[in-house]
Amino acid sequence: MLVRSLMISSLAAGSALLAGCADTASMFGNSANLTTSSVAPTAAAKADPVCSSLTSQIDGLRKEGVADKIEKASLKKYKMTTAELVKADQLNKANADFQNKCSTYKPTTAAVTAPAAAVGAVKEAANTAVAKP
Repeated sequence: MLVRSLMISSLAAGSALLAGCADTASMFGNSANLTTSSVAPTAAAKADPVCSSLTSQIDGLRKEGVADKIEKASLKKYKMTTAELVKADQLNKANADFQNKCSTYKPTTAAVTAPAAAVGAVKEAANTAVAKP
């Protein structure tokens, strides 16, 4: 039992000593600069101008409150005007273009066609609502 206790404590002490010395240059020879900062940085990826314009368009439409109006309209707490429906369509198209051109996430074709069909239905409803006054 005593031998077993001594072995466990010496193993723990030896591990602690080695861990304390792991950061010194003598452990790895003369390579004191063995850090991630010593790796040569790669050239930063340049932003695609198309993605930048899509991002600014999406941000502008969101700042105008189009996304909030769409959410309220879906809850039947707000009635969107024709101009707001056009802006909602622009936001949907800009989001879809951004997903297709700039995102690493590529949606399935079913996910892309479903919103397009919904937008078409919204446009048709808007057209009939405008024609009925």
